Amino acid sequence: MASKFKFWSVAVVGMGLAAGGAWWLQAQPMSAKEITPASGKLAKGVTPPRVAGVEVAQVVAMPLRDDAQAVGSLRARQSVMLRPELVGRITALHFKDGGTVRKGQVLVQFDDLLQQADVQQMQAQLAIAQANYNRTQELVAANFMAKQTLDTSAAALQVAQAQLVLAQARLSRMAVRSPLDGTAGIRLVNVGDYVKDGTDLVALEDTRQMMVDFRLPERLGGKLRTGQNVEVVLDAVPGRTFNAVVEAIDPLLDANGRSIGVRAVLPQAAKASDKQPLRSGMFARVTTVFSVNDAALVVPEEAIVPQGNRQLVYKLVKPEPGAQLPSDTLWVSQRQEVTLGVRSQGKVEIVQGLRLGDTVVVAGQQRLQKDGTPVKVVQLGKPSSPKGDSKKEASSAGAASHASTSSAENKASAH
Repeated sequence: MASKFKFWSVAVVGMGLAAGGAWWLQAQPMSAKEITPASGKLAKGVTPPRVAGVEVAQVVAMPLRDDAQAVGSLRARQSVMLRPELVGRITALHFKDGGTVRKGQVLVQFDDLLQQADVQQMQAQLAIAQANYNRTQELVAANFMAKQTLDTSAAALQVAQAQLVLAQARLSRMAVRSPLDGTAGIRLVNVGDYVKDGTDLVALEDTRQMMVDFRLPERLGGKLRTGQNVEVVLDAVPGRTFNAVVEAIDPLLDANGRSIGVRAVLPQAAKASDKQPLRSGMFARVTTVFSVNDAALVVPEEAIVPQGNRQLVYKLVKPEPGAQLPSDTLWVSQRQEVTLGVRSQGKVEIVQGLRLGDTVVVAGQQRLQKDGTPVKVVQLGKPSSPKGDSKKEASSAGAASHASTSSAENKASAH
């Protein structure tokens, strides 16, 4: 038992001494040497900066469009639901479901026998009032009656005329006419129905010109202008893009969604096809175009590094003469503050801070702690070259990066 305890004690002490020795060796400063640009030899006592491997892209010029996407609904230029102004029983329907109607055409006729009788009665009373007025006028001219009697007779004549106009108006209300040229919907009533005033009868649509209503966030209110181009894509008509123009902007914001109502008008010639016409209520995907820059300077979004309220990029520059760097260093990093513009499909516009052809880092920014850090351009998926060919590798990798960026630029421009 004592020998077993002694064995474990010696083992624990040995392990502790081994761990302490390893820690002491790692804590000792290692003698480092640096390659000087002049001689290419290592200088004693100086730690060379570590070369950071990064991926890069070039600043390219490409067409860039400032736009905003939204969803909306189609609606006809004129759309109305016919409703009667008086109560009554329907005696005739002068239209077909889905048929064409003309402005002023009688569509729904109500029973108007009582109204016709009222008109005839008012016409008779008007005739009596007219005769009394004429007789009174003759008697007053012969001084057989006072002039006041003539005034009373004239007022009675005006009352009879007004009553006739009122009866005729009631009679006209018993026939519902079309207020526009268009297409009738499906009727909601039938002959013989007794309906009250305000009851829905049939919807009318003038689809010769269509509009699209949509909403945009309030932050885009400063960019909205009447006359701007709008691209409309309909799920019901795949493969077609309709052009429209902003006609009106709602001056009142929606307090719930903080959005602005916008209405754009499609040209009168716009139609899907004879078999698939444009209809009110179709779901629309709307793209509002604010501006188009044919030669915008862009970089991948991965190149942008936010720092507080600033936006930075790391660009590659030539090292300064006399800098203590490895002899094969071709590029060093430099932070550059930039002003951003439009973002589109993984690209971001650089308004200020970079020039065409500048090379920026798109991956590996975390390795660049300060300006002047030596960097090595690498490509993912490509095996490393031998150590002696590092300079050749950096050059070829930079050329490959430039070719890749140019290819992406051509594809974006073609798109």
